[in-house]
Parts: sequence; structure tokens; C-alpha cells
Amino acid sequence: MKSILIADTTREEREQIVAESIGNIDGLCDGCSPGLIEMYHAYIDGRKELREINMEFNARYTRGAMGPDREKCDYLEQ
Repeated sequence: MKSILIADTTREEREQIVAESIGNIDGLCDGCSPGLIEMYHAYIDGRKELREINMEFNARYTRGAMGPDREKCDYLEQ
């Protein structure tokens, strides 16, 4: 198996890796692909390894971090 690390691949190879992994890279299915593809642009551009991107995604998912936490509502206290 060939390495998928940024140092061992070209931009074109990284695009191919993402395309093969996601499937429909054109986003023509049900509209979910564009968000996934955007998530992997840092890998394609050579800025982050796949492992880093996946770890960041999983960390947000397991913590349930869907947005900022709200401590109190200033509107109700007026």
C-alpha cells in the first residue's frame, strides 16, 4: 500500500485519494458531498494530514460541540 502522507503524494494524488474515499466528489448525489470535500481541502492543499482532519472532526462529534455554549441569556435578565 502506498503512503498517503502529504510528503509522499502530489496534489493530484491527494485529490484522487479524497475522490476515491468519498465516492461522488462532484457532489451530484444528495448534496452532502460538498461539505465533506470542503473538510478535506486542507489535505489536498498539503496543509494538514488526513489523520489530523479526521481527529478534529471526531473530537467535535464526540464532545457534541455543535456551536458555542451559552451561559445565560442577557435578554431575559433585562
